[in-house]
Amino acid sequence: MENKTEKNNRSLKVVLGILVLLLVATAFYTYTLYNDSANTEKQLIQEKEVVMKDLNNMADQYDVAIGESEVANQKLVEARDRIQGLIDSLKVSDNNVRSLWRYKKKFLALEDEMDVLLAENDSLKVENALLATVLDSTQIQLEERTVFNDSLLAQNTELADIVENAAVLSTAGLKGFGVIVRSSGKLVPTERAKRADKIRVCYTVTKNSLVASGDQEFFVQVLDPKDNVLGLNEQIQFEEKVLNYSLISKFNYESKDLDICEFIEPIGDASFTKGRYVINIFSEKNLVSTSGFTLE
Repeated sequence: MENKTEKNNRSLKVVLGILVLLLVATAFYTYTLYNDSANTEKQLIQEKEVVMKDLNNMADQYDVAIGESEVANQKLVEARDRIQGLIDSLKVSDNNVRSLWRYKKKFLALEDEMDVLLAENDSLKVENALLATVLDSTQIQLEERTVFNDSLLAQNTELADIVENAAVLSTAGLKGFGVIVRSSGKLVPTERAKRADKIRVCYTVTKNSLVASGDQEFFVQVLDPKDNVLGLNEQIQFEEKVLNYSLISKFNYESKDLDICEFIEPIGDASFTKGRYVINIFSEKNLVSTSGFTLE
């Protein structure tokens, strides 16, 4: 009976020993597994941070490329937005191998895309720089052409003014003197004021190739010694200037010298007075020539 009891005790001790060994082994395995899991999660977090850093660096490169141009490249903007979306998704993703591997694949694809887009952007910058150089050169040429045109316009305006000022008729040989008018119509010059029936004013219209042929006119003004206007003594206004004239000398100009004589009568029935007389020839408001003579 005792032998049987001892035998049972030994069996129980063996079983207890085995259980203790299994418990120790299980505890060791569980501890090891826990450590491995913790190390794996720590490594995954570190790798996740590396991917996040790489994505942020990539986004920064896009920001620099976009900021170098006033007009943003739409492809670069869209690529940067995709990276930002991946960053936001990675922040809330699970820390497991499968999830991290998926993000790494997307990052690698975006990295290849960035190389292509940045190369295209660099090419565009070179083309834009060349275009800007061409535009600057064109602008300079346009400015030079504008300056030249302005100068040419000023010269043409100045030339037109010169031509306009030169395209006027002038006179030569202006002279006046008293005449006695015979009943036969014969004219006898005289320097005696009381004997003169009329004052004869003669002048030559000189040739000017810049003036077209046709009807022309001068305003003749004869002043007596007291500055009275003889003849018609009528007024005509040119802008702000008023001219009193003795007569209008009308003639047909044919692009050659033309001799003209006009007559002025005394005021009313009175005779001419002694003294110096002045003759002025006007083309509109402009004085063309002047002369004088004396009656005794």
